Amino acid sequence: MSLLDEIRVYVAENIGKFHGKKLARLRKLKLKEILRKKNPYLFKVKNFESASEIVKGIVDAFISSQEETMFGDWLEDLAIFVCYKVYGGMKSTALGIDLEFVRDGKRYLVSIKSGPNWGNSSQIKKMEQDFKNAKIRLRGRVNEEIVCVNGCCYGRVTVDKGGYLKICGQDFWELISGEPNLYIDIIEPLGYQAREKNEEYLVEYNAKLNLFTNEFIEIFCFKDGRIDWERLVNFNSGSRRG
Repeated sequence: MSLLDEIRVYVAENIGKFHGKKLARLRKLKLKEILRKKNPYLFKVKNFESASEIVKGIVDAFISSQEETMFGDWLEDLAIFVCYKVYGGMKSTALGIDLEFVRDGKRYLVSIKSGPNWGNSSQIKKMEQDFKNAKIRLRGRVNEEIVCVNGCCYGRVTVDKGGYLKICGQDFWELISGEPNLYIDIIEPLGYQAREKNEEYLVEYNAKLNLFTNEFIEIFCFKDGRIDWERLVNFNSGSRRG
């Protein structure tokens, strides 16, 4: 079986986990919880004057953020699977290291991220420290040259950061698989049952929008339907004192 065929099987067996988590998160959403996390002044600046506009805006923004994180985690697992099949790559026992494998006489320690713009300065410093700690742990225990890599599943950045390499997109997938076109080839398997799963999701999504819109009107609108901006801003940002 070719690597791509094995990826097809893996996706067919595991993509449902992503769709299932996505649907579960949608079902658990509470209007007041996501309203508290959004900037109410931005709604006014964007001239939102209908409950449906505000509700759709906050729901879509929240879902997009959650979806990016969930699929990023899933894609990282796929990358580990691919490397295992080709180079025997495994989840590292070192703290903060997602993947460890040997290729061409070098031992790679990889921290996998979804995309290139993944963290703030403190998070990057933690990753750098994790690399240093992992190299100390392996010193004297392995014969290969140790190469630390911040691998990103998408993006076009490939740069030497001094203590580690940042390798993204095509270069990352080629590093862990030896296949220069894998970054394109995996697109087709990822579409497994996408239409069916997204149609199921859309039904629940629209129902949630309807429920949230009704709830928003009841709580944050005047009797004539206009938005009560004072009540909305107070709910989001009013003092808890007294």
